[in-house]
Amino acid sequence: MTDRIDLITLRLIESRIRNARSHGSGTISRAVRRVIVTIATADGLTGWGEAAPWAPFGNVAETTLAALDGALRPVLLGADPAAITARMEDCAHAIAFHPEAKAAVEMALWDIAGQRANAPVHALLGGAVRDTIPLSFSIADPDFAADLARAREMFAQGHRILKVKTGFAGHAEDLRRLAALRDALPELDLRVDYNQGLDPFDALVRLRDVERLRPTFIEQPLPRGQERAMAALAAALDTPIMADESVYDATEMLRAARDGIADCVSIKLGKCGGIGPARALDAVAAAAGWPTYGGTLWEGGIALAAAAHVLSTLPNMTLGCEFYMPSYALAHDVVADVLQASGGFVRVPDGPGLGITIDPAALEAQTVAVA
Repeated sequence: MTDRIDLITLRLIESRIRNARSHGSGTISRAVRRVIVTIATADGLTGWGEAAPWAPFGNVAETTLAALDGALRPVLLGADPAAITARMEDCAHAIAFHPEAKAAVEMALWDIAGQRANAPVHALLGGAVRDTIPLSFSIADPDFAADLARAREMFAQGHRILKVKTGFAGHAEDLRRLAALRDALPELDLRVDYNQGLDPFDALVRLRDVERLRPTFIEQPLPRGQERAMAALAAALDTPIMADESVYDATEMLRAARDGIADCVSIKLGKCGGIGPARALDAVAAAAGWPTYGGTLWEGGIALAAAAHVLSTLPNMTLGCEFYMPSYALAHDVVADVLQASGGFVRVPDGPGLGITIDPAALEAQTVAVA
């Protein structure tokens, strides 16, 4: 062992958002809580990680903080930070589930590895196949007039992908919002995300109405656990179905492909457990002929920088990403050099490690607790 983990600091932070955002699984109206992880080594290197759990996916920031503090910190202290696979095996044995906590640890270890090698993380993962990623922005403001104005402005700036959050305001309102966007911006790559907001009983009738508006895909129309009904929808509709909440990891991806529950899948580091699990999930999806997409929970610039590094190395990730939180959703992030999201694309960081710079004042201002 050439280095060892000397100190792990955990910060529970609360970040205000610019406007309320509604989804099929609920509304966030004021702020989101995240956990920021720093891992410091005996050689003087510091790696940064971030967990942004969201209750519909199984955790909240407080449960993630408890998992990091009580289960993961003890197995990491004193260990070699360069042995990333071994460290993640230690974490897997220390506690079941908690993918957000494990993802935060893993990205901090990769940040350290990149700093030590003076290379970006994507170079350590085999090299980037793209240096920009098409950006999808989610239409989720309960005030649709504000969202429509925002969509027009973003389209004028070069954005071509918008994903409309549906399933929270009634079917007629969903169709009205989608039609307004299609009429106002006919060249738009328009996508739909129900966040599990429909019932199997009448989902097919509703989605046939939605199909008339020519969405690129329809994401997770039914709740997790209704995969047989999802497969029936995928078979009946011409529009591709994207799986999100139904596919957390590579094992679930294998079952999803076997059962034909969808046509493509959203990969989130916090959902699957980190960079390694994301690459495994994408490999199974690629073998099944499913293109992949870079999804998010409520991550800021640390976690999304890590995700951008991963996406840049995966040829099968052809559906873009939704890494807009630092630029368009959070009032202030804790990263000084906000992940560049402009002109319809996210630029992959190219500095050593994750390639980020932390804003100490912003981090201090948003900190609720330190462990």
